[in-house]
Amino acid sequence: MKSIDLKDILYKVEKPARYIGNEINSAKKNLDEVNVRFGFAFPDVYEVGMSHLGMHILYHILNAEKDVYCERIFAPWVDMEEEMRKNNVPLFTLETHSPVKELDFFSFTLQYELSYTNILNMIELGNVPIRSKDRTEEDPFVVAGGPCAYNPEPLAEVIDFFMLGEGEEQIVQVMNLYKEWKKQGKSRNEFLEMVCEIKGIYVPSFYDVKYNEDNTIKSFEPKKDSYPRRITKAIVDDLDSVNYPDSVMVPNIDIVHNRAMVEIFRGCIRGCRFCQAGVIYRPVRERSLEKVEKIAEDLLKSSGFEELSLASLSTSDYSKIEDLVNILVGKYSGERIGLSLPSLRLDKFPIEVIEEIQKVRKTGLTFAPEAGTQRLRDVINKGITEEDLTKTVKEAFELGWTTVKLYFMIGLPTETYEDLDGIADLANKVVDIYYSIPKEKRGRGLKVTVSTSCFVPKPFTPFQWYEQDYRDEFIEKQNYLKSKLKNRNIKYNYHESKTSFLEAVVARGDRRVGETIIKAWELGCTFDGWGEKFKYDKWLEALESTNVDPHFYANRKREYTEVLPWDFVNVGVTKDFLQRENERALSEKITPNCRMSCAACGITDDFIGGDCKCVR
Repeated sequence: MKSIDLKDILYKVEKPARYIGNEINSAKKNLDEVNVRFGFAFPDVYEVGMSHLGMHILYHILNAEKDVYCERIFAPWVDMEEEMRKNNVPLFTLETHSPVKELDFFSFTLQYELSYTNILNMIELGNVPIRSKDRTEEDPFVVAGGPCAYNPEPLAEVIDFFMLGEGEEQIVQVMNLYKEWKKQGKSRNEFLEMVCEIKGIYVPSFYDVKYNEDNTIKSFEPKKDSYPRRITKAIVDDLDSVNYPDSVMVPNIDIVHNRAMVEIFRGCIRGCRFCQAGVIYRPVRERSLEKVEKIAEDLLKSSGFEELSLASLSTSDYSKIEDLVNILVGKYSGERIGLSLPSLRLDKFPIEVIEEIQKVRKTGLTFAPEAGTQRLRDVINKGITEEDLTKTVKEAFELGWTTVKLYFMIGLPTETYEDLDGIADLANKVVDIYYSIPKEKRGRGLKVTVSTSCFVPKPFTPFQWYEQDYRDEFIEKQNYLKSKLKNRNIKYNYHESKTSFLEAVVARGDRRVGETIIKAWELGCTFDGWGEKFKYDKWLEALESTNVDPHFYANRKREYTEVLPWDFVNVGVTKDFLQRENERALSEKITPNCRMSCAACGITDDFIGGDCKCVR
């Protein structure tokens, strides 16, 4: 292996530290002692990818295997790509600066549908054929996992195999199998035949899809009886027992989340009906208090970070959150290490927790009511009330907070303009609460930020059958809110509807949408999630030239009987449950969280036994 020499191009690009590697705690191995080389590719720039907790976990687990070397690959920014192409420099790994074509696995994490053109760009920059059918015995296996992989079909032509579910144990199984296969000297296809027997592995080239005349899916069939008809996700049964990083890489430059992160639990007891993560990560499993404390100690000691984040889908639902905060603040406040608790819920935000956190560092408060009226919050099963918001912000203002961010979605099923009025009313009430507190008891300089995103129906949610609003409807609603949010203390932000529309097309797309993604990349689309790089006109051109009607995917209501592109994936939660939840949404009925009662979602059938005690 000969390292690629970057010295002639690095001085020409912005942020050359993105491409250097060799960070503190990064893995260094002798390639002569390595049997498998695994490339973990994040289809965005270094600063975004290095903030991804999943990458750090799998990087640590793979490098704990003596004869496996996991190296990182990030998407080069446009200036670097230009220099690489000009100088015939192929895509390379950060650890050894070697071409990705020399790897055994070129693996992508799918976190966002609008990163798919970056995946194609990275494959091509690595001199690896874009389509799996064109790869030879000399090419690495191109694989993918992550939340978006639960609908793998838009990338079915590109990816050799998908790894569905949680990777800690599954990925080691794949590595062990690969070593066996290599020893036996079998063919590439024989490895795919072997690997598809591992739980959660999906090899798209082993399946045929047929379509009805109305363009819906007629059937999805394995080409051989030996291939699994359904792909069941892999999960980790006990979080305490799996390997978690005891050190974390310290980036060379500022990244999006520059801090140590401890995942305190996985899954979510809530049942927000728009939320895909709340379904695909079930069942809920917690790390023990002692384990979290030990991990935090190791990470802080090895990294020198000044902030520790307790990560999960709903941090305040950790059953011992107050004990944990007290322990960590007591231990680290003297060292001025800040504690960050993302994803807090309004109804579970104990004032004692606020007081403990602010002893070290005070940051802004972020809440996500998601909808402006109680009726619509019940439709989406948010499970919080206006009183939860007003009570919490009042207490926060009395403790000196002055910055509040409120997140909402527009275009939710059954939404009316009264629900939009509710967003403006809530924001104005927050301002009124601040001014109701005597001057001497509140901080100075109130800032309330209201942000709205456009609802994107996602697979494996009770709203997976819904049509998305058309773009002009979104724009009309955004303009309406602009006219309503005129208070000088309130700033209104909203997401661009064009990207949400494309996200909806890809999120519920099938194999035909894959052709559009390839065409869009051929037309020059990359970094679609970056507003200034998004080329909407090129995407429209790609849709037209591949004869794909985007409204069929984004703006069409599905019947319950329709075969959905992801129906062959078993996430544990049944389609019957999702349908029941959708009906309850239409009746504006709340479903209690899993700690209050079991809603028979089905997760206990395939994953943790037959009772309903799925919160452990």
